[in-house]
Amino acid sequence: MAEFSERNLRDAMGCFATGVTIVTTMTPRGPLGMTVNSFASVSLDPPLVLWSPARKSARFPAFEAASHFAVHILSAEQQHLAEAFARSGEAPFRDTPYTLGAGDAPLFSDCSARFECRHSAGHDGGDHLIVVGEVLHLDCSARSPLLYHQGKFAALSPANKGGHDA
Repeated sequence: MAEFSERNLRDAMGCFATGVTIVTTMTPRGPLGMTVNSFASVSLDPPLVLWSPARKSARFPAFEAASHFAVHILSAEQQHLAEAFARSGEAPFRDTPYTLGAGDAPLFSDCSARFECRHSAGHDGGDHLIVVGEVLHLDCSARSPLLYHQGKFAALSPANKGGHDA
């Protein structure tokens, strides 16, 4: 058994493959986004999702205050967006086309899925805030999602795509 440390916890959590999302919102200074893998469904009725921004992030205050946001489940072809929004929350918008959705949240096209949300609740999650959003609109496509596993991006192999056996 490994000794508990923040690094060991991080490595163990990296064994759980996750989807990759970008969460966007509109601020008084303009559009803002961040790459996030802490995203989950909470409820179908009412339709609720959650995500968890880190309190130490420079972008945290804007997302904590946001009344609306959009969650983009990135497709396998959008790794460049994940990398760009992991580094900067504003600069990638200069080169990334977007439209405006609910609450003026920026929306990207060509995602595997997209959720336009109204902020519903915020809960303490230690060094993160658990943000719950009510889904107002959604889009879904057949595009393969971008995955993240053990510190690396990955994609579904064709043999594993589309199954419902889990």
